[in-house]
Amino acid sequence: MAAVLETNITEYPLISRGKVRDIYEIDADTLLLVTTDRISAFDVVMPDPIEDKGKVLNQITLFWMKMMEDLVPNHILATDVDDYPEPLRKYRDQLQDRSVLAKKAKPLPIECIVRGFITGSGWSDYLKTGEVCGHKLPEGLKESEMLEKALFTPSTKADLGEHDENITLDKAAELLGEEMMRKVEKLALGIYTRARDYAKKRGILIADTKFEFGILDGELIFIDEALTPDSSRFWPEEGYAPGQSQPSFDKQYFRDWLLEIGFNKQPPAPHVPEDIAARTREKYLEAYKLLTGEDLKV
Repeated sequence: MAAVLETNITEYPLISRGKVRDIYEIDADTLLLVTTDRISAFDVVMPDPIEDKGKVLNQITLFWMKMMEDLVPNHILATDVDDYPEPLRKYRDQLQDRSVLAKKAKPLPIECIVRGFITGSGWSDYLKTGEVCGHKLPEGLKESEMLEKALFTPSTKADLGEHDENITLDKAAELLGEEMMRKVEKLALGIYTRARDYAKKRGILIADTKFEFGILDGELIFIDEALTPDSSRFWPEEGYAPGQSQPSFDKQYFRDWLLEIGFNKQPPAPHVPEDIAARTREKYLEAYKLLTGEDLKV
């Protein structure tokens, strides 16, 4: 099966082509979300795909959303092309296993980030201020150290090519309202904690992750992707040692390659050599197998 860099479905309007997802409007209440094989790093989309990456992201999302159904309803309507509107069936090769029909919700205006370990931009903020998004942390933490309790650290939503900015809970409350912000905080921490505890039994540490929620008929629902290697940092538990950066199952390997070749984090992005693409693909497939206990059918 060839990699899917982008889709061009003519029967329905394309309303968004993001870093990874192509989104079509099926009707006033329904969206088609297609998870392509595009890969981005430093908010720049690469010109070459990572074969099967979209299937991994889509199937991992479905796995987690099902696990969390008792905590929060999600936007999934259908996952099999046979259950899609008839005009979509001729695109089966592009859509099967990498797409969903979803309820259209109004996304919250913040990214819902949960950090269980101190790393990434959280580590940078901690070194400068001793805080992450207004959370005062103990002195003397080491890079990649597990936090005593997971933190809800929201951020703004940036346009494509721009960077999200970490914000405090007070700022999030201004954007959402205090009651909704607290509800989202509790939900995000609940989902993360369950996923973290499950993944640890499978040999994966989920260092941090980003959730998207939306409002539909006045109800909070889980949308977009869930706990994938693109929206989370996955570290192997074996060999984990605080005080340094960690090897990972997410796209950190890919980012490291870009830094090694001196990529300036601005378009145009470089072409991806076959060996780098193949190794990146292996990491995505390995993450799927460790989490689910099964090989992805590709």
